[in-house]
Amino acid sequence: MSRNYKFSDQTACYFVTMTVVHWIDVFSRKDYRDIIFESLEYCKKEKGLIVHAYVIMSNHVHLIISSKGKVKLESIVRDLKKFTSKSIIKSIQENISESRRDWMLWMFERTGERNKNNSKYQFWQQHNHPIILNNDLILNQKIEYIHQNPVRNGLIVEATDYLYSSAKNYEEKSYKIFEVDLI
Repeated sequence: MSRNYKFSDQTACYFVTMTVVHWIDVFSRKDYRDIIFESLEYCKKEKGLIVHAYVIMSNHVHLIISSKGKVKLESIVRDLKKFTSKSIIKSIQENISESRRDWMLWMFERTGERNKNNSKYQFWQQHNHPIILNNDLILNQKIEYIHQNPVRNGLIVEATDYLYSSAKNYEEKSYKIFEVDLI
């Protein structure tokens, strides 16, 4: 990992992206998005993760996160990726109604074979590219970037219309899927 992409200050906020290998559209299914939410909630309660903003797109997740200092951020992200990878692959294996099951598992296995760090499958791309958000201008730009991601992709017209984002949290809308710590 490049020196530019490290969690250098454990007290700072970071913009992090987790991307599925080959940009496979896994998160078009609710079951797999739910695994992300459950895992984030666990990391909040058990590891001290603070989620400030998020968006779950079809093939990647953007987060703005910090930590209460209980566990290092790089460890939290590593564990989050490891757990979600195993859980989502297991869910795909067990879901006989998943029309893309064989193809996705083949892609994850084929990618995993090329990386000695994997036992069989690789779900996430290796990098997270944590970007420190050490001033309000950059922080607000990244929150806007996250919330506008579904708009830029033509999925919705207004950021608050997208269910799988923290845009509603920031606009104080009543229906929120996941609670975040507003900045």
